[in-house]
Amino acid sequence: MTSTNVTKEAEDSGPGGYAAARLRLLTEETRSGPPRRTALADLTDDWLGGLFEAGAKGARGVSLVAVGGYGRAELSPRSDLDLLLLHDGTAPEAVAALADRLWYPVWDLGLALDHSVRTPAEARRTAGEDLKVQLGLLDARHIAGDLGLTTALRTAVLADWRNQAPKRLPALRELCEERAERQGELQYLLEPDLKEARGGLRDATALRAVAASWLADAPREGLADARRRLLDVRDALHLTTGRATDRLALQEQDQVAAELGVLDADALLRQVYEAARVIAYAGDVTWREVGRVLRSRAVRPRLRAMLGGGKPAPERSPLAEGVVEQDGEVVLARAARPERDPVLPLRAAAAAAQAGLPLSLHAVRRMAAGVRPLPAPWPAEAREQLVTLLGSGRPTVEVWEALEAEGLVSLLLPDWDRVRCRPQRNAVHLWTVDRHLIETAVRASAFTRRVSRPDLLLVAALLHDIGKGWPGDHSVAGEVIARDVAARIGFDQHDVTVIATLVRHHLLLVETATRRDLEDPATVRAVADAVGAQGTLELLHALTEADALATGPAAWSSWRASLVADLVKRVSAVLSGDAPDGPEEAAPTAEQERLAIEAVATGAPVLSLRAQTEPPAEPSGDPEPLGVELRIAVPDQAGVLPAAAGVLAMHRLTVRTAELRAVDLPDGVDGSVLLLDWRVAAEYGSLPQAARLRADLVRALDGSLDIAARLAERDAAYPRRRGVIAPPPRVTVAPAASRHATVMEVRAQDAPGLLFRIGRALEDAAVRVRSAHVSTLGANAVDAFYVTAPDGTPLPAEEAVAVARKLEETLRA
Repeated sequence: MTSTNVTKEAEDSGPGGYAAARLRLLTEETRSGPPRRTALADLTDDWLGGLFEAGAKGARGVSLVAVGGYGRAELSPRSDLDLLLLHDGTAPEAVAALADRLWYPVWDLGLALDHSVRTPAEARRTAGEDLKVQLGLLDARHIAGDLGLTTALRTAVLADWRNQAPKRLPALRELCEERAERQGELQYLLEPDLKEARGGLRDATALRAVAASWLADAPREGLADARRRLLDVRDALHLTTGRATDRLALQEQDQVAAELGVLDADALLRQVYEAARVIAYAGDVTWREVGRVLRSRAVRPRLRAMLGGGKPAPERSPLAEGVVEQDGEVVLARAARPERDPVLPLRAAAAAAQAGLPLSLHAVRRMAAGVRPLPAPWPAEAREQLVTLLGSGRPTVEVWEALEAEGLVSLLLPDWDRVRCRPQRNAVHLWTVDRHLIETAVRASAFTRRVSRPDLLLVAALLHDIGKGWPGDHSVAGEVIARDVAARIGFDQHDVTVIATLVRHHLLLVETATRRDLEDPATVRAVADAVGAQGTLELLHALTEADALATGPAAWSSWRASLVADLVKRVSAVLSGDAPDGPEEAAPTAEQERLAIEAVATGAPVLSLRAQTEPPAEPSGDPEPLGVELRIAVPDQAGVLPAAAGVLAMHRLTVRTAELRAVDLPDGVDGSVLLLDWRVAAEYGSLPQAARLRADLVRALDGSLDIAARLAERDAAYPRRRGVIAPPPRVTVAPAASRHATVMEVRAQDAPGLLFRIGRALEDAAVRVRSAHVSTLGANAVDAFYVTAPDGTPLPAEEAVAVARKLEETLRA
């Protein structure tokens, strides 16, 4: 059915006809995007126009006006209808009756309606008091009635907006910033709000308002396409959910992608992020220009008075060859020739970041249009300028975004396109892959005084996840890419190898420190073999911390930092030849020895529960909390791990980290003691008393406390909440991880009682837990258990696989 026939059906059939025509229009597979939004606005105009004419009966001095998104003819399937019934005030009773004739049919169809009835004077007064009303009126569009009345209001509102721009635009900017603070940045969110988040549709509307003020204008290249893409995604979201929602939830992304003909949810998010990045960057440039114009207007009258008239020339301060500062921005010098100077983009970017100033849009576009590609390998100056840019700290982010917006990053680093706007579907990560790489460089810039080769650290930080754009293990793929990029940048063969090694093993230290027994020489030797040299170890240590800090708050803690530092110390000893040849057990501390002796003397568990802190970084600061440390000494016996874990679960204590190992007793003291060092936190409320924990642990070990039944009763008392469907647990045997034990790695969704279930399953398998290393990262548990046969030897390979398979089945149940 053609658009004309759809409109005719709506006119002939009243509300029912409009509803049928609207439904037919929304289900037409041949029409989508802007044509469908325009057709829906036209259809709605015709229907409302018919209602207006029937109710107004030719009355003058009244008109029906669409405002906001409807005024822009951007109706999504579930959009509100924003309407203003405008009148001259001569017949208020007739206008009220007309309003009823208009609003009730809309409500009867279940359409959302935002309506008002005002005279032009009332509309202007309300707009002057409410910025959001004024923004809506900027897009006012006549539907029916007195065209002159609507036109006069539009003219007056625009004149008011332009006259009040010096006051209203700062208020609009503040409104945008407050919204961004609440909603976050659209280009990094896994479940973004297409309208409210920074870089979303509200910001695009704000840029239209700035342009209407004639004070400044947004960069238009790509802006209309970005806005259209977000509107298309919102249309598909409305159609697939049947709701008036702007939040692109995880469970709906595949359906929305299919509706749009996009490959998958990741491809959809990349398109959304690209659009948001264009809008956000346009906003940065536009608001900077607004600020510059307003400052100029405020200063110019005083200067004119002092200088006797005339316009003063802007001051230009040189920053680098071909680069100057002007009006708070970095611009190109008059003599700069991008077409003859391929290093200019990096030189300008490094100068801007070092000065903490933005790169001017005009300068970036001029360089993007005329600069030649750098030769391979790069000249030394280009490499030095890149390192300077990466080492400039927080200002690097804004400067890098300016280069990206005009394609200069892709010109410098073609491999960057594969990670650009690539989502990371992991709640631990705050950023897309490309932004994470820049954030890692920013973090690494704070560690350049800790390493002898800060240039290698910064470039490795930029490249460490570059392999995430390729299939397979991103560290393996990244090593190949990093080797190529480092050679192209101009590093020598030795430095290329170091950078490639850092990228290949950027996860090695933190994974080993949190999942392996550091007392096992095989663990330390394996890391030393992978790293190869003291200088590389030093760089890898700094990169590990920078990477974790740039990931998000759940990825790094003082506990992880201490474990990594301990591992680095041990590996350093091996690399320098100072490590002992055989196994070296850490000597127990005085408190550990006291607890162990007491456990042997009493034949029962002994507990110590206390807050754990570390010294402050600054002398005047407060100690940094690490959690609550629970230390348990137990005479060596079967079932210690599940009993202790079960008691903690019963008392609603979340295990953040756990270590279990045997300790040596002083000469003359017979017996064997297991020591459990755990860091715990209460799910809610206060911590239980140590005496209660000890009493329950005694009962759990002698069998008089049925922990499994108690946990089952508690689970049954609380209904399960719906949430994200977690991947299934996975249990693997780590090959050649230790000469003294079999290492089993468990990766699962963290949950109350998880460690109890693991410990009980291992006990049921008749294996002995020699040591355990448990850590929780966000919602994920990543645990390693060193197990042996009852005689203390590693498990045969087939038996180890069988135990792992049985444990995995238990956790899946």
